[in-house]
Amino acid sequence: MLKTVSIVVRGKVQGVWYRQSAKEKATELGVTGNVRNQPDGSVALIATGWPNQLDQFIEWCRQGPPRAHVTHVNVKELPLLSFEGFVIER
Repeated sequence: MLKTVSIVVRGKVQGVWYRQSAKEKATELGVTGNVRNQPDGSVALIATGWPNQLDQFIEWCRQGPPRAHVTHVNVKELPLLSFEGFVIER
C-alpha cells in the first residue's frame, strides 16, 4: 500500500547539493514528492512510495550526499498524497 511521509533533515544540509541528490535518489527508487530548503537551515521532504521504497529513501536521507553532515531526521506519516515525479521547490 502506498504511503506518504514528511521528512525533516537537520545538520549541514544546505549548500551541499542535498536537494538535487535527494531528487536523484528518489527518482532512482521510484519515490515521488518534493524537497525544499527551510528558513531554519533544515531540508523538508514529502515522499510517496511503497514502504520498501520509503525505507530506502529515509535511510539515504540519514546520510545525504557526501558533503552533508546530518544530525537529525524526523519522519512522520501523512495522509496519502499523489505527485507527478519528484521536484525541487524553491
